[in-house]
Amino acid sequence: MSILLVTSSPRGAASHSTRVATDLAQKLLAADPSNTLVVRDLVANPLPHIDPDYATGIYTPAEARTPRQAEVVGVSDAVLDELFAADTVILATGFINFNISSTLKSWVDHVARSGKTFAYAEGGPKGLVNGKKVYIVLASGGIYSEGAAVQMDHAVPYLRSVLGFLGMTDVEIIRVEGVGMGADAVTAALAKATAKVDAIAAATADQVAAAA
Repeated sequence: MSILLVTSSPRGAASHSTRVATDLAQKLLAADPSNTLVVRDLVANPLPHIDPDYATGIYTPAEARTPRQAEVVGVSDAVLDELFAADTVILATGFINFNISSTLKSWVDHVARSGKTFAYAEGGPKGLVNGKKVYIVLASGGIYSEGAAVQMDHAVPYLRSVLGFLGMTDVEIIRVEGVGMGADAVTAALAKATAKVDAIAAATADQVAAAA
């Protein structure tokens, strides 16, 4: 089994989403030592925003692409290879202006490709990325899972929609919310998220033991 961890927070070591997502990845590895882990840090190695060379290159036969088109499509192909190889995908992002980070949005733009990760058929669009478990670790300064601010959360609905469009419908959310409300709130948010991570890891360990 392969785990793909995608981090995108600009806060570096101070990032709560990166911390919790990395903890989840490490505990899943411990629960099943046969797993492998691939990490894509979108801050250390940001993906290029889509541009004219990308937009035309993905529809140009490989042998007819310009060097620049080949370069940018090659980046996208590498990201796609990582996604298709993964059995479990962990996406970590901060809640920035009511949505995901722009670096994670670039990742989405590179993996959402017609004929690769989705296709249009007679019955409508069909997602081609199937059989994967996805965890979204979302850190936010306020509380957006309940109360009046729910309508301002565009991150979770967006990710559920676009991932589902690509065929990834088994999506679980791990929130680290309220971290902008003081030290006690940070402690409580991390404790709640860690408890959920531990429960996921324990369930995975039980499944591995049962299959042994």
